[in-house]
Amino acid sequence: MTRFWAPRAWIGDAVANDVRVTASEGLIASVETGATPDAADHRLDGLALPGAINAHSHAFHRLLRGRTHGDGGSFWTWRELMYREAGRLDPDSYERVATAVYAEMVAAGWTSVAEFHYVHHAPDASPYAPAHAMERALARAARASGIRLTLLDTCYLSSGFGSPLEPAQRRFGDADAETWLTRLSALRGAFADEHPEVVVGAAVHSVRAVPVAALERIGAELDPAIPLHVHLSEQPAENAACIEATGLTPTGLLARSGLLSSRLSVVHATHLTDDDIDALGAARASIVMCPTTEADLGDGIGPARRLADAGARLALGTDQHAVVDPLLEARALEHGERLASRRRGRFSPAELVAALTRGGASAVGRSLGEIAVGQPCDLLVVDETSARTAGSDPGQLVLSATAHDVSRVIIGGRERAVGGTHTDLGPIGDLLRKAMSA
Repeated sequence: MTRFWAPRAWIGDAVANDVRVTASEGLIASVETGATPDAADHRLDGLALPGAINAHSHAFHRLLRGRTHGDGGSFWTWRELMYREAGRLDPDSYERVATAVYAEMVAAGWTSVAEFHYVHHAPDASPYAPAHAMERALARAARASGIRLTLLDTCYLSSGFGSPLEPAQRRFGDADAETWLTRLSALRGAFADEHPEVVVGAAVHSVRAVPVAALERIGAELDPAIPLHVHLSEQPAENAACIEATGLTPTGLLARSGLLSSRLSVVHATHLTDDDIDALGAARASIVMCPTTEADLGDGIGPARRLADAGARLALGTDQHAVVDPLLEARALEHGERLASRRRGRFSPAELVAALTRGGASAVGRSLGEIAVGQPCDLLVVDETSARTAGSDPGQLVLSATAHDVSRVIIGGRERAVGGTHTDLGPIGDLLRKAMSA
C-alpha cells in the first residue's frame, strides 16, 4: 500500500481539498477528502490531476520538430520530410527514439498513449525476421518509460483512391486487408504472451489509404472489442477525392463500411459537413483533436464544440509532437474555439480536464482517467506557485499552467518523473539528443 496526500486534487469535475489517495498494486484502493497528512503519506505539493491520456501519437514524427518551418510549405510538403525520416528507421533506432519521446511525454504529464503505428516492415517492404520487430521496439520503449501503451497497428494499402503505394510508403503497407488482418491477429497473440501490459488495437490510416472493398472487409471482420482509429477529414483535398471516388464524404464512407460506432476514434475531424457532425455525434464516436499539430501544419480549426454538443466524446493527442504538453493541448482546444467563434469560454475548465483524461479512455481501450476507487493510480501534479500559476484559481489551472509546472508524475502508484526529469532515464534533453544523434 502506498499513500499520497495532496492539498488539492481533481475529483469528478471539481477540485477537492486535503485529499489522500491510497494505492495498492497500482490501483486506487481509497480516496479521502478533508484528510490530515501524516508521516506515512507521500506529500504531493500542488494540484493532483488524473494522468493525461495522449490519444494520438506518431513517435518518430518528433524527429521533425523545429526542422520544417524554413520555407513555409503545406501539410503535403511536410509529409515528404516525414517519409524521409520514416525511411531511416530500423528497430534499434526506433526503440531509442520512442523511448526518449515516451519519456518526454511522461515528464510532461502524459501517462497513457495511443501510438498510431504504420512503420511495419523493412525499407524494401520485406517483413522483419523475427516478426513484429518494429512493434516490439515500441513495446520495449513504453516499458522503459513506464507509459501505458495502446499500439494501434495500422492498415495502409494505397497512396490514394485507386493508386498504389508510393515507394516511400511501401514499408507501411500489406498486400491486402486479409494480410493485414492476419498480421494483426498474430501480433495480438504474440503480445498477449510477451507484452500483456500493452493494449493492441487497430487503425485504418485514412479513407484514401484503404480501398473501399478493404474498408468493408475490415468493418465485417475486425474484432469489435478492440479500439479502432482513423485519420478523418484532416485536409480538404482528402474530402474532395473521397467524394469524387465514392460520392460520399469520408464520414459517410466509414458509416457505409460498418466502421462508424462508439468504439471508433477519429483523429482531427477538421473539415466536416453538418451531416458528418450529426453522424459522428449519433454514433458516440471519440474525436481526437490535436490542436498544436493542426496549428503547426495549418490544417484549420475543427468544430470541437459542435461535435461535443452533438454527442461525440472529445480527447486530445500530440500527433507529430511539435509540442508535448497536455496542458497546452487543452488550452489550444479552447483557444481554437475562441478564434473561430470570437467568443470566450467555449469549454469549461472541467470539460478541458475531461478531454485530457477520461475523454481518452475509450481511445486507448482502458478504464482510466479519474481519481476514483478501482482506477489506475495515475497522477500528474501541478505546481501552484510558479511564475505561470501563482494566483490562479485552482479550478482554472488548466488554463494557466504548462508542462513546466508538472512537478511529479505517478503511473500505477510509482513515481516516474520529478521536476521534468524521468526517475529512471534521467534528463529528457539528454535522452532526445542521444537518440537523434544516433
